[in-house]
Amino acid sequence: MLVKIVYDITTTRDDLQSDWGFAAVIEVGGNRILFDTGADGKILMDNLLLLGIDPGTIRDVFLSHHHLDHTGGLTTFLRANANVRVIAPQSLRGVRRASEILHVGSALTEIGPNLYSTGELSGIEQALLIVLPKGVVVLVGCAHPGLGLVLQRAASVGKIHAVIGGFHGFNQYELLKAVDIIVPTHCTEHQAEIETLYGDRCRRGGVGSFIEI
Repeated sequence: MLVKIVYDITTTRDDLQSDWGFAAVIEVGGNRILFDTGADGKILMDNLLLLGIDPGTIRDVFLSHHHLDHTGGLTTFLRANANVRVIAPQSLRGVRRASEILHVGSALTEIGPNLYSTGELSGIEQALLIVLPKGVVVLVGCAHPGLGLVLQRAASVGKIHAVIGGFHGFNQYELLKAVDIIVPTHCTEHQAEIETLYGDRCRRGGVGSFIEI
């Protein structure tokens, strides 16, 4: 499994654009999933091009929550590839152009082989769960309901192996002590503290980062 960060507040290369927001392309089981779409469609598409990712090879778009810094690039992306399934939380309406739209409620929901949505937690946000032999990989947008709640729901599927995405104001650091790979991105307020505690297991995000799991 490979996670390619294509939209983030930092970048690993001068030719890639950073911006407030988040998006990642996940390659797993022969499928490519776009997790969130960042704030600006042009930045998203330019970064995809520079990273050698053809939008037409993406089959699913998973939207964590309705905030513009996670959905702003969707319309532009769908102009390039409307033949996708968009998986959105129940509260996110108004999605157009996609060939299929799946709205997820509050329950843990299987969305494909070894793929789950946590369900829309606290009526705000869903996270993506990918089940691997090593454990569960958690992709989270901002963790507005609290990363602790996200991890609790993920643990119902299996042992948590990796957590990638925005951790917002998360400071219950002990909840990460059994996680093997930690990648705080975007809106994580206490990144320095997390890296101090778990530096050997932390990996840097930023546009152009590839996380192999």
